[in-house]
Parts: sequence; C-alpha cells; structure tokens
Amino acid sequence: MRGYYFITDSGLSLAGNLSDVRSAVSAGVEIVQYREKSGESGALYEEALRLAEICRGTEAKFIVNDRIDIALAVDADGVHLGQNDIPYDVARRILGADKIIGITVHSVEEAVKAERGGADYLGVSPIFSTSTKKDAGIPAGLKLIADVKRVCKIPVVAIGGIDLSNAPEIIAAGADMVCAISAVITKPDVVGEMQKFQALF
Repeated sequence: MRGYYFITDSGLSLAGNLSDVRSAVSAGVEIVQYREKSGESGALYEEALRLAEICRGTEAKFIVNDRIDIALAVDADGVHLGQNDIPYDVARRILGADKIIGITVHSVEEAVKAERGGADYLGVSPIFSTSTKKDAGIPAGLKLIADVKRVCKIPVVAIGGIDLSNAPEIIAAGADMVCAISAVITKPDVVGEMQKFQALF
C-alpha cells in the first residue's frame, strides 16, 4: 500500500461520489473508501454496489467505512473500522480471512493493539485539524506517525487536514499513504489533484 488513499464525501464533492470514484480509478489509486454516515440502508447499498463495480478489475480496492453489512452485500474488498465500531475480531469472524480490515488509531497504544489483533493497515488520525470529520478529535501531529512507524510494521495511512503543502512532511515522517478529501473533491480537476498526491510517492 502506497500513494493517495481516497475517501468519498458526498457533502463536499462537486461532482458526486460516482464521478469521484471514477476519477480515483483513473488516477491509479490503490484504496477507495466509501464513507456515508447518513441515508437509508437501501440507498447506501445501491450506491456502494455501483462504486464497487467501478473499482472491480482495477488497481483500486473497494473498502466500506463502518458498515460490515453493506461491505458483505456488495462483496467489497474490506472495511475500515473506528475505535467505537464493531471490534476487529468480530468483524474478522463475519468477513472471513480474505477481506481487508483497516482500523483508525489515535495513539501508539491503539496502533500496537490493532496490529497485534490482526489489522491489515492503520488509519492514523487526525494529523492536523480537519473539518471533514466532525468527531475526528485532537490533532496528533507528525510525531505520532513516526512513533507508530517505529513500532508497527503494517501500512500507515495519514488522515486529517492534509493538503499538497503539508503532504511531503507527512510522507517524510513515515506515512505509507495520505488521505486528503477537501483538497481534492472540491476542485474542478479531481483526477489531476489526485495525481499530484500520487506523484509525491
């Protein structure tokens, strides 16, 4: 895992989730995460199904945030879980051994626990202040990335307040992937912005 990590945000997007995911695939993004906190389950399923189809057969792995049921229903490549979501071991039992499970962590202790538990990658969050996730918490800064990389071997995705101006220092601190949402999907040329991040690796 290396490069730009894409997370959908229908509230911020200029072009919409379907267009953004097509852009991510065009830009050669390795991970596409579908994150939708509101809406009826049926509508989420229908959209996730279409997004999964866009990713299928490409380099992009399709990950669903939180919703294990939706992930199973559309045969997603995996899920991403927060600290207050269903525990990793339960999610693994439901999903099986072959699916990807990423876990958001806010400290070295949480990172070590997630890796020992079997997580495939870590989402270290938030690095800087962010407005795209209301419950993101206190910014952790670059030191947490370096500290986590020192003790964990699985890939680290940096999330929160990232743009092209600060991404290089985040990568230098050890991040394997960076996620920047508002810096990309609020721009007219989404593919071009994603490619700028990809070029940093």
